[in-house]
Amino acid sequence: VHGRLRNAQTYLQSAEDAAEHAGVGATTLVIAPQFLNDSDVKRHHLAPQVLRWNGNDWMAGEPSTGSGQVSSYGALDQIIQYLGNRTVFPALKEIVVAGHSGGGQVVQRFALTGQAQPSLQSAGIRLRYVVANPSSYAYFSPQRPVPFKVADCPGFNDWKYGMQHLPAYAKGQSAVQLEQAYVSRDITYLLGRQDTDPNHPALDKSCEAETQGTYRLIRGHNYFDYLKQRHPQLTQKLVEVPGVGHNGDGIFTSPEGQKALFSQ
Repeated sequence: VHGRLRNAQTYLQSAEDAAEHAGVGATTLVIAPQFLNDSDVKRHHLAPQVLRWNGNDWMAGEPSTGSGQVSSYGALDQIIQYLGNRTVFPALKEIVVAGHSGGGQVVQRFALTGQAQPSLQSAGIRLRYVVANPSSYAYFSPQRPVPFKVADCPGFNDWKYGMQHLPAYAKGQSAVQLEQAYVSRDITYLLGRQDTDPNHPALDKSCEAETQGTYRLIRGHNYFDYLKQRHPQLTQKLVEVPGVGHNGDGIFTSPEGQKALFSQ
């Protein structure tokens, strides 16, 4: 899943390169979904039925604008359900949902709220997630690693940073249910060891994100530590990628990235 630049073609190339480097290019199907917003549709004169979202709402699982009202996470569900059709893909063994930066935000929240897992399990297909260098994470409680005054940041626990005001896509699921499902997921957090710039131009600098840490690497460690504190038996993994900062291609084509994507 691409980041906020909505450059799906770039991510498609990175994933295909990573598959080739890992020696699995011939047996791996790479899909790079393209989430468009209203400005893309106007710029490219796209048809009215093409899905589009308001600004960056696709990152948080919000419904598309116009007719249809499809959640971006629901769109991912549709892709996964199609792949899980044994008459179309009889030999499929595993699906990996991966994203970097804004795409990492999508994958982390989709792993938390996604609804495709049970049908895949019954079909004998493994589902894994790779969350790479997101700016922020969804917390399950008001606890945060950085001290702050709630009065200065009243929305700190609202979705997509917390469990208040969940999107319509998650309707009917409580925070407790979501947390129980999330910690059972197979998730690898892939963090660039050099992704440490507190003033990176694409870093979420909102007060809600700043309560999670000052830069992406520490935010990832803080979140992983938070999960382990709440769930000591957590089997999810955090992997640092040495020599790489905020670079999707560098992350996914690295030896660590290849292993996370293709050889868990």
